[in-house]
Amino acid sequence: MALSRAQTFLALFASGALMPLALAPLSLWPIAISSTALLFWTLQNQTLKQALVKASVFGFGLFFAGVSWVYISIHDHGFISAPVAFAGTVLFCLFLALIFATPFALGAVIPQTPLALGFGLPAIWVISEWIRGWIFTGFPWLYAGYAHTDTWLNGWAPIGGVLWLSFINALAAAALVQLLKNPRAPMMAAIVTALWVGGYGLQSINWTESTETELSVVLIQPNVDQEDKWSLVEQDGILQQLANQTEAHWGADIIIWPEGAIPALPRQIMDYLIEVDNRAKVNQTALLTGIPTQDPRNRRYYNSMLALGDSRGQYDKTRLVPFGEYVPLENILRGLNRFFDLPMSSFSLGAPNQSLLTAKGQPIATAICYEIAYPSLVADRAAGASILMTVSNDAWFGRSMAPRQHMQMARMRAIENRKPLMRGTNNGVTALVDHQGKIYQQLEQYSASELSGTVVPRVGQTFFNRFGSWPTVVLSLLICLGLVARRLLTKTERT
Repeated sequence: MALSRAQTFLALFASGALMPLALAPLSLWPIAISSTALLFWTLQNQTLKQALVKASVFGFGLFFAGVSWVYISIHDHGFISAPVAFAGTVLFCLFLALIFATPFALGAVIPQTPLALGFGLPAIWVISEWIRGWIFTGFPWLYAGYAHTDTWLNGWAPIGGVLWLSFINALAAAALVQLLKNPRAPMMAAIVTALWVGGYGLQSINWTESTETELSVVLIQPNVDQEDKWSLVEQDGILQQLANQTEAHWGADIIIWPEGAIPALPRQIMDYLIEVDNRAKVNQTALLTGIPTQDPRNRRYYNSMLALGDSRGQYDKTRLVPFGEYVPLENILRGLNRFFDLPMSSFSLGAPNQSLLTAKGQPIATAICYEIAYPSLVADRAAGASILMTVSNDAWFGRSMAPRQHMQMARMRAIENRKPLMRGTNNGVTALVDHQGKIYQQLEQYSASELSGTVVPRVGQTFFNRFGSWPTVVLSLLICLGLVARRLLTKTERT
């Protein structure tokens, strides 16, 4: 029975809204395939406008359900009234939905044959996710490939990364559509089955090698309330808490304080830093801490990780959060509302090719906050590192699904690069992850605590380290260009 226009839109919105259930924290991965299949079903034999509208409705459902935690950041921490914060969240989701949907207009200009749609729509899905990862600084959240962090398909991650997993997921959705339309046409299903079995086999490949060096690691989770974070009244108390939580762990090889753990510039608390540095050196401990810094030459501020004790270097964040860490059109928006004057919202971009931090002689690839969501960015740094480290302050997200989504993306980076990962946060999820992406130790969220464990560095590179997402992206672009060219040639022959 054919659905009405309203019923179709409702089904698309609901399908998009269900898709985040395939990701953390629930990780019901079959939903990623079925939701995508419903979208693909409705995109066949459509005009360009119809394809764009239907994909937009699906995308709006996806983002409204999957990143609605933006409301918490805007309302609870951005001092915006509930109605305005809700409207801002809706507009943000609509904007993301339009970016998501735009490539699907290609679905109307490729041949409408089962084989062309079977490969063309998955290629368009990848192009959609890829564009969303860089346009307007990028928002690489809710990629379908993350649904397969714990399935056999993760064996492909060291080769093609999360976007290749998204392609296979979309290919499975396209195969499902074909089987529903014609159960006697199993070719696509056979290809997908082969990819799944291949993923299982690839899981056993040792892309990297253990250094056989075991390092003791302590991750400090201070659980400082976001409203107190940058208060001058609370500053001494926060610094003392960090010292107290660290006191019993100075014997560890590496100690990590999370993003922005120190709520002051180095020059403002130099005596404190010297004391901590000396204590770390006496104990031969590498201490890595989040701290805002300022370059005296250009007077710019950076969101940084600073190495103290038996460690070297400083890393400045290279992917900034709009409005949270910098304000677009700053000269116009500053002063209009408290939201545009949040503490620490005047950071600058760090240099693109920074040296890796080193701790106890081990090179560490560093990602601050949502930098860990950029697959190729992390892969480029991880190529020469033996350990991955990401730090964050997820207090901005409140008690939403966002911290678990964030953690899942960090796990995927460990799988793609086959390196162990240390994740230190203000209030969770703080965890240690092995080179296969498995969490083997973690702290309870929303608690002040310390995680003590060990990390075994690994050396070597995966295929993804060398080439990043480009093979998957280029393949997807070539598929679309080839199909569009084929349709144009067919039209020319008919005329």
